[in-house]
Amino acid sequence: MLLAGDIGGTKTVLALISEEKGARQPVHEARFPSDDYDSLEAIVAEFLETTKGTVTRASFGVAGPVVEGRAQITNLPWMIDAAVMRQQFDIPAVRLLNDLEAIATAVPHLESSDLITLNEGIRKPQGAIGIVAPGTGLGEAFLVWNGRSYEAHPSEGGHTAFGPTSDEQIELLKYMRRRYHHVSYERLCSGVGIPNIYTYFRDSGRYYEPQWLKTELETADDATPVIVNAAIERKADICVATLDLFMEVLGDEAGNMTLTVLATGGLYLGGGIPPRILPQLKASNFLQAFRNKGRFSDMMAQVPIYVITNAQAGLYGAIYAGMEVMAHG
Repeated sequence: MLLAGDIGGTKTVLALISEEKGARQPVHEARFPSDDYDSLEAIVAEFLETTKGTVTRASFGVAGPVVEGRAQITNLPWMIDAAVMRQQFDIPAVRLLNDLEAIATAVPHLESSDLITLNEGIRKPQGAIGIVAPGTGLGEAFLVWNGRSYEAHPSEGGHTAFGPTSDEQIELLKYMRRRYHHVSYERLCSGVGIPNIYTYFRDSGRYYEPQWLKTELETADDATPVIVNAAIERKADICVATLDLFMEVLGDEAGNMTLTVLATGGLYLGGGIPPRILPQLKASNFLQAFRNKGRFSDMMAQVPIYVITNAQAGLYGAIYAGMEVMAHG
């Protein structure tokens, strides 16, 4: 049996996989609110209490950089150590991979029903593939062809310095620099970033904050869904402006990733936010921002862009990575 997991800042999903049933038919699966636990080990222990069968391999996609089998989760106070997991649960082999590396591992296995196309483009066979995933944070990864198959590589590109591309974004950067020593793309282009754009517009005095919205934001555990929902329903101009600017920054950063790895094989948008705002992505200036790369604008227009709508992509990637270990030892 393979124990696989998608370990995020908001939720943790675990699944038990058999070689006979394959990646998309888990023997047992469960999800847990990550904040309710003080470690991944606590979740795994609870999960294994309800399962049958001997776990011989484990593979986890984790929301943070993995160095020598250890990972500090970016938006949780968790340190995950593969060696500790092996010893505590008597599992012969435990693999940790960055959560975006896991999504990237899943990309070659995704089906048409797992995707929505934003730009048809012209896919270059064996061309590099980029993944940009705004969720709780901003994850990035890429795939390159190694002569036999696509090989996934992690990236922490979401933490690179934000580069404004308009007068509005310059003012946003000035505002953010007064609040943070380092203004990364994640500070603006993620679930934790959307409230930052909102407060920029609010504090500028350019948009009115309705009392009902102020009350909702003050009482909400997470301001981001409140802002996004109000924008989608067009209930408050300040929220519409926030989401528009978010999509502009996202388009620009997706374009940056495409140029950085020369992603002629396509750019994939992962994470929890893009599927939630599909109509807005299609109608906004996202594509214009993506293509606005000077002398490379014509090439950018040819790059296929997809939204990953299957929320299990990260879990599937961890499963495929684990099954590869099972197959090759």
